[in-house]
Amino acid sequence: MATESAKNVKKLKHIALIMDGNGRWARKRHRPRIWGHVRGAGIVSQIVEKADDLGLKSITLYAFSTENWSRPKDEVFFLFKLLDKYLIKERKKILSNNVKFDIIGEYSFLPDSTLKKIEALKEETKNAKGIELNFAFGYGSRTEMVNAVNKFIKNNPNEMITEEDINKNLYNPTTHDIDLLIRTGGDQRISNYLLWQLAYAELCFTQTLWPDFSDSEFESIIESVSSRERRFGGLGTNNSYDKQTRRAKISKDKLANEVRHLEL
Repeated sequence: MATESAKNVKKLKHIALIMDGNGRWARKRHRPRIWGHVRGAGIVSQIVEKADDLGLKSITLYAFSTENWSRPKDEVFFLFKLLDKYLIKERKKILSNNVKFDIIGEYSFLPDSTLKKIEALKEETKNAKGIELNFAFGYGSRTEMVNAVNKFIKNNPNEMITEEDINKNLYNPTTHDIDLLIRTGGDQRISNYLLWQLAYAELCFTQTLWPDFSDSEFESIIESVSSRERRFGGLGTNNSYDKQTRRAKISKDKLANEVRHLEL
């Protein structure tokens, strides 16, 4: 059940997180990078719990990108092990809290034992009505969009593609567009993450390294962003990107003929 703080969330439904800074956090303590990943993995649960407590609909976490393959082999394999351990440790909590679990990306390379855990948890939670928890693993946004277009063309070779068609062919077509992207660790870039879904997202970059990121800072960011006026290209506050684009299309259709006859 959402707390009183959930009132401040307003129209925010889907938040995405780039969990950056694990390695730097470890180096500052003269520890190996994987130590930072262990610490960072422990933060995930409390942030998901806070997101659920605040009444958010979806949260998507960038766990492993297509570019992360360039990291040292030992670190890459350790990240796979962390995911496996998370699935074991958090399974009961996910089920008891009615969380809907999913993973987006190309993750078929994972060990068979991990894949079985993923598919089992997805199946067990497919009808859950609570917060949607998405892990982006083996994920790259450009690859996702290319795959979506190719999938549509394969099934509809003689049709023009629309925005709705792309939406339907993304890794998880039922997930809401992103309302807010938070990146920890100080870097101010999107890093090939959810480019399609971020079309009108609010952006927040914090200097806090992921292992030091707290649920109180998370809530503070949400409350601050909730006070922003979101116009989606129009005038005045609007409820959503979808509603605003529908209004714009209707207005465009009405004004198109007049525009043709304008003398500029």
